[in-house]
Amino acid sequence: MGCIEMGSLYFQIASLFYLGLIMIIYCTKKKRNTLENKIYLGLLIVTFIALILDMASVYLAIVNPTHFFANPLCKLYLVGILGWVFLFTYYVFVISSKKNYSDEEGNLKKASKIYFKKAFYILLFIYLISSLIILLIPLNVYSDGNLMYTYGPSATFSYTVAGICVVFWLVIMLSNYKEIKDKKYLPAFAFIVLATISVIIQATFPEILLVTSAAAFITVLTYFTIENPDLKLINELNFAREQAEKANNAKSEFLSSMSHEIRTPLNAIVGFSQALVEEEISNEAKEEVNDIIMASENLLEIVNGILDISKIEANKLEIVNTEYEPMKILEELVSLSKARLGEKPIEFRTNFDSLLPKTLFGDYMRIKQIILNLLTNAIKYTKTGYIEFRVNCIQKGNICRLIVSVEDSGIGIQKDKIDKLFTKFERFDIEKNITIEGTGLGLAITKKLVELMNGKIVVQSIYGQGSKFTVALDQQIVITPTISTGETISKEDPIDLSLLADKKVLIVDDNKINLKVASRLLKDYNIKTVESDSGFECINRILQKEEYDLIFLDDMMPRMSGVETLKKLKEISNFHTPTIALTANAISGMKEKYLKEGFDDYLSKPIDRKELNRVIRKFLNTK
Repeated sequence: MGCIEMGSLYFQIASLFYLGLIMIIYCTKKKRNTLENKIYLGLLIVTFIALILDMASVYLAIVNPTHFFANPLCKLYLVGILGWVFLFTYYVFVISSKKNYSDEEGNLKKASKIYFKKAFYILLFIYLISSLIILLIPLNVYSDGNLMYTYGPSATFSYTVAGICVVFWLVIMLSNYKEIKDKKYLPAFAFIVLATISVIIQATFPEILLVTSAAAFITVLTYFTIENPDLKLINELNFAREQAEKANNAKSEFLSSMSHEIRTPLNAIVGFSQALVEEEISNEAKEEVNDIIMASENLLEIVNGILDISKIEANKLEIVNTEYEPMKILEELVSLSKARLGEKPIEFRTNFDSLLPKTLFGDYMRIKQIILNLLTNAIKYTKTGYIEFRVNCIQKGNICRLIVSVEDSGIGIQKDKIDKLFTKFERFDIEKNITIEGTGLGLAITKKLVELMNGKIVVQSIYGQGSKFTVALDQQIVITPTISTGETISKEDPIDLSLLADKKVLIVDDNKINLKVASRLLKDYNIKTVESDSGFECINRILQKEEYDLIFLDDMMPRMSGVETLKKLKEISNFHTPTIALTANAISGMKEKYLKEGFDDYLSKPIDRKELNRVIRKFLNTK
């Protein structure tokens, strides 16, 4: 029973204007090819047609109410507005059901597309039947030249069907009451409110009809609730992310390759140097060899620092928590630090809390790295005086807060430079300390490791007098340890060389120098060695029933890697020889990776004599 006077066309004109703007924006903007977007495009078109039919029917009915097309045009308008109602009903149905028929990325599953198609065809059939009824039954049009409205069975039927659809919306929304706060339901609620207001206004001022304008407003509102992100921006972000990932992967591959290439010659330098130290050479020559070993260790420390900082920045550094005995770590750190002091006239003081728990749970390797970085830094920048290594603890429940401090009487740090202390590659007073080795990575890594372990680090320093670094880390106290005493970082038991006389070891490496180094180091243990330069040769030796007590297997070999070789070895019946990954691939986390691949242990290049002793003691020094 729509009524309108000529002046009220301003509502339709305004609605047509802002609807046109939305259509331009929507059609020119890239968008996702989703069912919601397809429905919304239909809503835009139907709303636009309904507005045109509304304006045309009002104009014709007032200007020439007896025109033969006036009544059919009004009926077509009712069909158009009812089309909007049915299409919006389908929209409400889809947004309510889509979550149950979509994958994790929000895309419709194949089976659900058929389901929604069937629902659409059912609604379309009902709409076509309703439209036919509207066109066939009578519709009365009243017009006095200024006022115009429609009434009769056709108008009553169209409003009744629209009312049933609105009730259907309410039923669907109430059945999904948990998601009722979803912004997608806002247009449906808004239309119900606006339709109610329109009925009230119409009852008071019959010359004003707002239904079509309300539908246009709801269509515009829906534009801001559909999932239609800016695809251009998303594509740009995705491209930037892909480029960043490629760059990060390229950097990781470069660092891995760099580590391998540097460690390979270092393995020869360190290996032969260690062998020479144990030979009968002059004290002067022995001192020079020790200098070579120390220089190699410094270079290795730089390589490890670069790899660690790269891992941290890529968020790939993992904290691996295990049970450990803190006192044994501290004792080893003291031993390492005193060795690094050399002949410096420095008093090395230690003060460890007697209440320190016997066993803790945490990443002892990272804790050791943090403390060693602080001690090494103090040793570098202290020429005379003292270095005090203190560890206190505060226990609360099953948590022990370790408070580690390293104080020195070194050169100190200027106040304005303390904030930059943990910046990578940053070194201070280089012109005064040109002889001090280092890259400035140690403290940067230390701070990041402390933060990864949810700890804190504090720096106190007086320039020219010394510095004090304090680290606080929370560790879990282990009441009933599962490790046996002496299992972690214990003092080495002497190797019984008599038990190694009949041992036979296979060394597999594509690099002849690495083979020579490993054989030379194992010679000191009276172990018989056999060299193999490829995985294929290794497999052939095992297939020929050659027996070995241990296999050292390089991973990064051409044609067949160590991992691939090990898999083929394990396919050979009765193969049970312990196999050690001996590789220059020493990036953090590699040990765990190789153990998962099936290796029995891991030894990185350059070969560390202590680690080699551990492996020999574990696998060969047995009765």
